[in-house]
Amino acid sequence: MTTVSASTARATLPDLLDRVLAGAEVTITRHGSPVAVLISCDALAAKRASPAIAAAATLRGRLHDAREQPLIDAPGISPERAEELLAEVRRDRSGR
Repeated sequence: MTTVSASTARATLPDLLDRVLAGAEVTITRHGSPVAVLISCDALAAKRASPAIAAAATLRGRLHDAREQPLIDAPGISPERAEELLAEVRRDRSGR
């Protein structure tokens, strides 16, 4: 990775952009401390996508595991409570 000072970056920006287009990463320093990095748009997109891809893989694994579990153990409502809820909905609809 190339490292340049802010003043050098200002003076040589077109050259630095050519390097970035060629795949290089350029660190820009101010008073010797890194403050910015020039990278290509594709590299930035890949870095941003990595966490999303990892999260999608985790979700895919959880969904796969969930499909293997029976629904019998899933919490539910009693038939009596279901009838109460349906009756309430019907009462509300008939009042319209």
